[in-house]
Amino acid sequence: MIQLAVNGTLMRGLELNANLIKVNGAFIREAKTAAQYRLWSIGDRHPAMLRVADGGGAIALEIWGIPSEGICQVLLQEPPGLSIGKVLLEDGEIVLGVLGEPFLCENQLDITAWGGWRAYTGQLLE
Repeated sequence: MIQLAVNGTLMRGLELNANLIKVNGAFIREAKTAAQYRLWSIGDRHPAMLRVADGGGAIALEIWGIPSEGICQVLLQEPPGLSIGKVLLEDGEIVLGVLGEPFLCENQLDITAWGGWRAYTGQLLE
């Protein structure tokens, strides 16, 4: 099993979580990134997260165990502009995770201040 950090619609109970379940993924734990990431809302459909040199925050995410053969299947079902890269967690551990390509974040709403996708989308419902 490979640990995969997810920060948006792949999380438990959200729109694309079934993609993790279909590849026999298993929820391991909730976590946060090191305070070196920014998060953008891509049209309020899904987030995109990038590691930055300055001005980052800690972003809430979930760690899932995914069979290695399932990683490609999950990635191919992600929205365009999202990819797999290395993510630094607040405890110093490095895991694979879903990241956004820089072009995807251009002219999108920076939601880093909310600390995560669930917090941001929760305030939209209020």
